Amino acid sequence: MTCSQTCSRILGLSLSTTALVAAGANVALLFPDWDVSYLLRGLIGRHAMLGSGLWGGGLMVLTAAALISFMGWRYGCFSKSGPCQSMLTALFSSGLALLGALICFITSGVALKDGPFCMFDVSSFNQTQTWKYGYPFKDMHNRNYLYDHSLWNSGCLEPSKAVVWHVSFFSTLLCVSLLQIFLVVVHFFNSILGLFCSLCEKS
Repeated sequence: MTCSQTCSRILGLSLSTTALVAAGANVALLFPDWDVSYLLRGLIGRHAMLGSGLWGGGLMVLTAAALISFMGWRYGCFSKSGPCQSMLTALFSSGLALLGALICFITSGVALKDGPFCMFDVSSFNQTQTWKYGYPFKDMHNRNYLYDHSLWNSGCLEPSKAVVWHVSFFSTLLCVSLLQIFLVVVHFFNSILGLFCSLCEKS
């Protein structure tokens, strides 16, 4: 039982850390090149504005991490909780963290697939030179911007480092949410182990 509680403490701390990293990465996506003017002018992509790293991989996972930590330290109302109550709390916290992490993972994957929201040249579609904001790589079926780095500087005109910014922080969110899913699975099996240990101790 002590081993299960120790594992819960470590998992709670680990999930809390990943939640803060996810929230930080999503905040960075709202300020390309650390410039607040893009947010004020509404020139932020829909994937970043959705804020899945803030409320999904961030707040939802952080709430679940707090519950897991309280269970591990037997803090407050968890100090005298029975096996059934602990298992229900474990299921709730696992479900909450898994949902938040999955939302963040899916959103980040779609964002990487669609590419960054930036100003690009649309003169190739007409005779006059025109710039507009949009997703220049979204409908580019013959070339993948993630592998073709020559497109990174020519594809987006503004912000200057739009592609690097987009790929760096959404890749961070993708990896962090994947780690969160792994930690939730570990927590689930740890909770089952703790339940069996509790029942064995009582019998």
